[in-house]
Amino acid sequence: MGEKNLDFDTIIDRKNTNSLKYDFAEKNGMPGDILPLWVADMDFRISSYIQEAVKKQAEHGIFGYSDAGEGYFEAVQSWLHKHYHWQVSREWLVNTPGVVFALATAVKAFTSEGEGVLIQQPVYYPFQKVIVENNRKFLNSPLICDERGRYHMDFQDFEEKLIKEKVKLFFLCNPHNPVGRVWTREELEKIGDLCLKYHVIVVSDEIHGDFVWEGMHHTFASVKEEYQEISVICTAPSKTFNIAGLQVSNIFIPNAGLRRRFRRQVSASGYHELNSVGYAACEAAYRYGEEWYQAMCQYVKGNIVFAEEFISQRLPGIKMTKPEGTYLIWLDCRGLGLSEEELEELIVHKAGLWLDGGSMFGETGAGFQRVNAACPRATLQKALEKLERAIGSL
Repeated sequence: MGEKNLDFDTIIDRKNTNSLKYDFAEKNGMPGDILPLWVADMDFRISSYIQEAVKKQAEHGIFGYSDAGEGYFEAVQSWLHKHYHWQVSREWLVNTPGVVFALATAVKAFTSEGEGVLIQQPVYYPFQKVIVENNRKFLNSPLICDERGRYHMDFQDFEEKLIKEKVKLFFLCNPHNPVGRVWTREELEKIGDLCLKYHVIVVSDEIHGDFVWEGMHHTFASVKEEYQEISVICTAPSKTFNIAGLQVSNIFIPNAGLRRRFRRQVSASGYHELNSVGYAACEAAYRYGEEWYQAMCQYVKGNIVFAEEFISQRLPGIKMTKPEGTYLIWLDCRGLGLSEEELEELIVHKAGLWLDGGSMFGETGAGFQRVNAACPRATLQKALEKLERAIGSL
């Protein structure tokens, strides 16, 4: 069987499928006919190999308790070695239903109530949420945006926060959502050496690691051998292969002591085995999904180029931070001179778009919007044209 699902141009109707993206606009306070480019899943049909694996599982007709076999681990291990040049061991692996679940588990495993957890905003909003909702202190070392719109880590501020707050746990977003940075080896070494020096555990969210347009993705634990002792590396096939709804993530913790503490919290949550369909889909994705993955990446990369040209030529007052990684576009709308409320009115009610407002990623995200570019180009073009007309009406 060859790969069948390489058509990324066809618009697939996702309504009436219980899609969070398409079916729950009104429940979330949005107009029912709004065009959604917010939550990070794709509007592409998954690899036909994954579809076949799911069908085979369904045809068997029994969905009992399941676990990950050697074939599963070998497929995951092979993918990570091929794409990241990272060799993982079987005993490092802890399966969770998602990366956010793993973040929350790490908070409970490695900190006590009232202690601080450090993040770098603007960043994926569940980072702050799992800290605060677990009664920990949210600490922020904001990224610095230069005159070109490129973001950098503030190493001096980062170290000062580690010292002052006696930080035990740091959440790294690698590649970074929403600003699209692919951190260099040198940047990761600077941050990693500081975390080693001050005995800080690093939870690295690498769910977007397969989407790199410039530079190279470096798994944090592989940058230096000693980093393995402080690393919790969060990976998943969900973004790469559009199977978030099947809830399977692969968390790698090389240090046995950290792994025991993490597993204890997973067990305390009452969670044990992943669903059998998730296991089957993940193994099929990593074993047979390369052709689909490469074609999808080329298409999304083309979308990003298209968006960059459109925005620079036709959307005055808006600047696009060209992503080095992820399929997410970070738009600086501050040039429009609108308040947060006025910008929301423009996007939602005048343009008819459901995007992710930048302030949800932290105070430094105010005036920005995040756009999901993993959709048919016609959908992306329609969204940008709607925004163009809305700006023209100002």
